[in-house]
Amino acid sequence: MSKKPIKSLLTGTMAGMGLLATLISCTSSTGSQTDQGWVDLFNGTDLSGWEQVNGTAEYRVENGEIIGTTVTGSPNSFLATDREYGDFILELEFMVDPTINSGIQFRSIHDPSIMKGRVHGYQFELDPSDRAWSAGIYDEARRGWLYPLSLNPEAQKAFKQGEWNKARIECIGSSIRTWLNGVPAANLQDDLTLSGLICLQVHSIGNEKDAGKEIRWRNIRIKTENLKPSPPDDVFVVNTLANHLSEQEQAQGWKLLWDGETTAGWRGAHKDAFPEKGWTIHDGILCVEASDGKESQNGGDIVTTEEFSAFELQLDFKLTKGANSGIKYFVTENYNVKNASAIGLEYQLLDDEHHPDAKNGRDGNRTLASLYDLITAQKQNRFVRKPGEWNHARLVVRPDKRVEHWLNGIKVLEYVRGSEEYRELVAASKYKNWENFGEAGQGHILLQDHGDNVCFKSIKIKELN
Repeated sequence: MSKKPIKSLLTGTMAGMGLLATLISCTSSTGSQTDQGWVDLFNGTDLSGWEQVNGTAEYRVENGEIIGTTVTGSPNSFLATDREYGDFILELEFMVDPTINSGIQFRSIHDPSIMKGRVHGYQFELDPSDRAWSAGIYDEARRGWLYPLSLNPEAQKAFKQGEWNKARIECIGSSIRTWLNGVPAANLQDDLTLSGLICLQVHSIGNEKDAGKEIRWRNIRIKTENLKPSPPDDVFVVNTLANHLSEQEQAQGWKLLWDGETTAGWRGAHKDAFPEKGWTIHDGILCVEASDGKESQNGGDIVTTEEFSAFELQLDFKLTKGANSGIKYFVTENYNVKNASAIGLEYQLLDDEHHPDAKNGRDGNRTLASLYDLITAQKQNRFVRKPGEWNHARLVVRPDKRVEHWLNGIKVLEYVRGSEEYRELVAASKYKNWENFGEAGQGHILLQDHGDNVCFKSIKIKELN
C-alpha cells in the first residue's frame, strides 16, 4: 500500500526592531495543526486529503459537514484518508439516520493486491438500532465482531438518537479503546494491524427504499504525538494477545490460570500430578491429544490445583472437526466415576455440525456453550467460529449463585444454581442420581479429555466477592 506523506508549508517571515520572528504554519493534505497537537483531518470546506475507495455511495460537503448518502446497487463505500496512521487519538462527531448502519474504519487496509482492494480492518460501529452497539469494535471483512457492546451495557445507553454524537478512538500499540459521548465503551487488546487508513463508511443497502439515507461527520481531528493512554476504568477487556494480561485487566483483579508455558497450577483429575501423556504444551498453547474419542482414556481430564467459589473465567479454545470436550466447574472429585470424566457442571465444547452428541439430550442441551444436558445455549451462527478457528468462552459465577455462559462476547444462557428450576432440570438429566449435583460451595475447574484434539490458551480468572 502506498503512503502519502503529510506535506509541510513554511510561510511568512517578519523582521523589525532588530528582532527576527519566524512564523511556521503547518498544514497537510488532510488538515491543519490546531492546539495541543491536534490536527484537523477535515478542513470543513472540501474533501481535500480524502479519497473514495470501494463503492459508489455519494460523499459531499455542506455546512462544515461530510455527508455520505446511500445508493442502490453498491457494496460498502469508504471515504479514506490519503495516509495511514499507527498510534493516535481520533475524535469526531457523527449523526446517522436512525434506520441504517454505518461505521468509522481505523487501522484499515485498502490494497489492490489484497482481497481485490476491499477495505478491511477495525471499525467503530455506528448502530442506531435497538441493539445499540455504537462504539463497539467490528473487524470489517475479516474476523467480524471483536467487541460487541453486549459486553458493556452502560455504554449502550450513551448513543443519542437523531442528535450529534461524539466518538473517541484511542490506539496506542496493541491497546484499542473507544468512547461514546464521553462514556467508556470498548477496550480491546489486539495487534493484528498496527497501522492503516481512517475511513468513513456508507453501508450497502438491500432495499431500494433505503436509498438516499444520510450519515454526517464533522469536527474530525487527530493527535499522533506525545500520546498518553487514558487511565484504566472498569470496562470489560477483550484481549486477543495469547496468555497476556493488560494493565486494566490486572487492575480489575484478573490473573492467569495457566502461565502459557508449564503445567504449574494444574494436575490430573483424581491424581497428584499432571498427566505424563495425552496433553501437550507448545508455543503458548495447551492441547489435549486425539485418541479414540472416549472419555478420559488417554491423558485424562486436568483440573486446577485451586478451588473456586464465585468467579469469572475466560479462555480461548479451538476445536478440530467433530471434536468433543468441555470446561467443567465446581468439580469436587467426590464422585466415583470409574475411569470416566470427573463430575461437574459443564460448559460444553462441541462441533455441533459434525459430532452426533449435538442431536442427543433434550432440545439441543448438549450443543456448544450449553450447560451440558441441562440448558441449551441460545446462540447465533454468526457468533460461532468454525473448527480450526479460535472461539472465546466466558463463564460468570456470581456470589448469589447466578451463572452465565458467554460465547464470543454474547451471553447464551443464565441460571441460578440450587434454585427450584435448576433442581428440576437436574432431576430430568443424566445427573439425577448424583447427590447435590453442581451445588458445592467451591470446586476445581476442569478441562476435559474426551479423546478428541482440542486446544486452549489465555486461561484467566477473576475471583468475585
